Amino acid sequence: MRIIPIASGKGGVGKSLVAANLAISFAQAGQRVVLTDLDLGASNLHLVLGNHSPKTGIGTYLNNVKSNFTDVITETDVRGLRFIPGDNEIPGTANLSVSQRKALVKELLALKDDTDILILDLGAGTHQSILDFFLLSNHGIVVSAPAVTAVLNAYVFLKNSVFRLMFTSCTKGSPARVQLENIRKEGAGHIYIPKFLPQIKKIDPASHEKFVKRLNALHPRLIMNMVDEPKNAEVAMKIRRSCEEYLDLKIEHMGIIYRDSVQDTALASRLPIVLYKPQAVLSQAIYRIADKILESPVDDFELDDKQIDDSFQEAELEAETDFDAKMEYVEDLLHSGAMSQGDLIETVKTQQYEISKLKKENSFIKLKLTKAIQQGFKV
Repeated sequence: MRIIPIASGKGGVGKSLVAANLAISFAQAGQRVVLTDLDLGASNLHLVLGNHSPKTGIGTYLNNVKSNFTDVITETDVRGLRFIPGDNEIPGTANLSVSQRKALVKELLALKDDTDILILDLGAGTHQSILDFFLLSNHGIVVSAPAVTAVLNAYVFLKNSVFRLMFTSCTKGSPARVQLENIRKEGAGHIYIPKFLPQIKKIDPASHEKFVKRLNALHPRLIMNMVDEPKNAEVAMKIRRSCEEYLDLKIEHMGIIYRDSVQDTALASRLPIVLYKPQAVLSQAIYRIADKILESPVDDFELDDKQIDDSFQEAELEAETDFDAKMEYVEDLLHSGAMSQGDLIETVKTQQYEISKLKKENSFIKLKLTKAIQQGFKV
């Protein structure tokens, strides 16, 4: 069974839309798929699928020891796709106890006999339980948007995933675990993995060996969503460089997805975009990413530098191709009368407003970074 956790450093980047549409794409390709809403306490994946509010879900199972996990698995209108709602009986993943997480993981893994792909739509943020679910696979997906805060949060999520991996690689009471617990109390923002690893190797060779083996097998995947122009896709390289320089982590780029107003229309129609308009540029991007995942090995595999380089170069080419297709689509709408000049003007105004917001956000982040650097020099 292929496990695909889908996470994001922050909300509002389209993580659940990616999860739902990928699940449908896999099912359409003949895979037996289970889509799980693990954004507990803020579960809305059923709305993306176009389903009614579920009466039972994961919260029901966890709060009722006599319930059967299979009772919360529901069929969908898409052949081959089953759905596990999260429901809102749990205030948030932060309230999941260790025993609840273990019980849930055990039930999810038990689905392997009749499931080809298990998709886990995780909550936003870096809570321990979210990181643990993400690390159930060495090839989990992180969804980001080009906005500065989204990129920063995507990197922070990956950084916390690596530190969580290191923490769980060390046995309780070991020298490395004690060192990490002290760092966690102080804050790990200034720790760089390549510089820190020799310290761990010196005080705890066994833990060091275990962690390095797990880190070398960890290759998260990146999807850049809500892209407006090809240049936006370049920010993925910033995440890659930061991961390699500060985390000793290699990530794979699965591709870009352009922002498309037809997504809002699809949601209003209670239909996922790949069902509402399969030929849309956004839908085709989803299908392309799904194909890449299906073509990759099911079991754990390692990527070399060339494969990673190729994935980023391919994503940049796709960004150019999809942008051209998007422009052709707008021209077709104008010529056919489906979109008036007024609609086009309104669309441009909306995009200008979004760009203005991003510029302000970028200026704010730069100001904070400048102040932080200046304070660092003073120290």
